[in-house]
Amino acid sequence: MQGGRTGLAAAALLLLAAAAWAGPPRRYEPISPIPAPPPENPARVALGRQLFLDPLLSRDGSVSCGSCHNLAMAGIDGLAHAIGIGGAEEPVNTPTVYNAALNLAQFWDGRADSLEEQAGGPVTNPREMGSRWPEVIARLEHSPYRAAFQRIDGGPPTPRRVEEAIASFERTLLTPDSPFDRWLKGDDSAISPEAAQGYALFKSYGCSSCHQGANVGGNMFQRFGFYGHPLSQPPHPADLGRYAITGQPDDRYVFKVPSLRLAVLTPPYFHDGSVPDLATAIRLMGRYQLGRAIPDGDITLIIRFLDTLPGNMTADDGGPRP
Repeated sequence: MQGGRTGLAAAALLLLAAAAWAGPPRRYEPISPIPAPPPENPARVALGRQLFLDPLLSRDGSVSCGSCHNLAMAGIDGLAHAIGIGGAEEPVNTPTVYNAALNLAQFWDGRADSLEEQAGGPVTNPREMGSRWPEVIARLEHSPYRAAFQRIDGGPPTPRRVEEAIASFERTLLTPDSPFDRWLKGDDSAISPEAAQGYALFKSYGCSSCHQGANVGGNMFQRFGFYGHPLSQPPHPADLGRYAITGQPDDRYVFKVPSLRLAVLTPPYFHDGSVPDLATAIRLMGRYQLGRAIPDGDITLIIRFLDTLPGNMTADDGGPRP
């Protein structure tokens, strides 16, 4: 019996020591941990994943959502500009689909208020999938998808049901706990001293005034270029940002702030994909957004911090796993 008490006491001490080592969660930081995925109908998620990866939605069966948002490449295509049906080139860079559910709006110019609206946009865009909804629905009606929609939604496929299924799948694409998330939750050993120093620099330079929240961005619109203009002149219409949507002069060159959660995995950078490496992107952001020259040593440390933001992206299909 004495041995049993001793064992219990030792176990209790270990638990107390572990709790003391982990420390309390860090409060009042500009960045917060990735939340748990919301509850979704598993059957609708599975259907949405199939549709996301199926080129049947495109006019000639050559392009799927996954063609540009490659799950094995952190949700991007690695190109400066997305390539759609028939080799058509989009004027903007493909943002990652991972953590898109955390954005305040979708697309660089924020023209879609929801994942459902975003999911339907590329289907009828002549440079992306080039389809028309009546044609898409006719193809779905003559495929095994019809039975799946009937089983899940109690009716045949419709544009809205297609959008809802894809959006349900996309809401599950939240990256898992990262080293930085564990650090935010109180684990001092989760990131290196260099990464912690990089985070301190990230805040002190003012990067976190725009790149904040669980997605380290994506939750506000901001002007691209406060101190000079980083874009080529004359600007391409896609360089005008939200102005193309609202027509308001104040929205000229205003874009949704990109997420930095997977920045180390998703070059090239900026809405036009004009910058191939992260160090250059940070240097330019310092100059044009903050009006400051960031030394190379500080850039290296900031990248060490950014290295801690992705979760484990090593699943067979590129998807995150806890």
